[in-house]
Amino acid sequence: MDKYGLIGYPLSHSFSMEYFNDKFKSEFINAKYVNFEISNIKEIKNIIDSEPQLKGLNVTIPYKERVIPYLDKLSENAKLIGAVNVIKIERSRRGKIRLTGFNSDIIGFKESIAPLLFPRHKSALILGTGGAAKAVYFGLKQLGLTAVYVSRKKSDENFLTYEELTPEIMDQHKLIVNCTPVGMYPDVDAYPPIPYEHVTNRHFLYDLLYNPQETMFMKLGKKQGATTKNGLEMLLLQAFAGWQFWNPNV
Repeated sequence: MDKYGLIGYPLSHSFSMEYFNDKFKSEFINAKYVNFEISNIKEIKNIIDSEPQLKGLNVTIPYKERVIPYLDKLSENAKLIGAVNVIKIERSRRGKIRLTGFNSDIIGFKESIAPLLFPRHKSALILGTGGAAKAVYFGLKQLGLTAVYVSRKKSDENFLTYEELTPEIMDQHKLIVNCTPVGMYPDVDAYPPIPYEHVTNRHFLYDLLYNPQETMFMKLGKKQGATTKNGLEMLLLQAFAGWQFWNPNV
């Protein structure tokens, strides 16, 4: 039986295991999906060595960037973004293992947001600077939008901090994408500290989170008349893309 899995920490919020095991059951695929909750990325070596049936891994927080040094090859998108959320594992007859990293986040994000964009959505504020934020940045770039990262600390001169989000900047950026875990279950009352009073009915607030279904970030945006969307569709689309990376001929 083939095996697939997810590495990250923590994994209590993960959707992947249920999604893929339901897929395997409904499509009569002889495979199993398991979670590998690891506290250090170095443990990936032990997982791959001890699981000879393992054909692929998904990667989630906090390892999308840290996993790259352990891979043999990166797809063009993964190389561009600098983050990986899908690993294809190939084993030769002589036992040599080859690990290829892909990024399906960019695919899921682009396919989920593209139908909802209007000409006024020319530039975006990206809340967060991690692996998912990087996928969003390059996804928007490929869709013809410009974007600026927003973080709590001024770690880069090209980044904005939340304190720098003036009414003018909020007006210039009609799309705001939350790529942070702020507001994720169980901390459902938390929200990114943007000035919601400057959000209007011309804004679009997209949250990569999907649990809860409507985050406080979305609720506060909707209160101002903004369009909102959570990350569930992106999650489904990136999972489908990940399966195609693992099994391009299926």
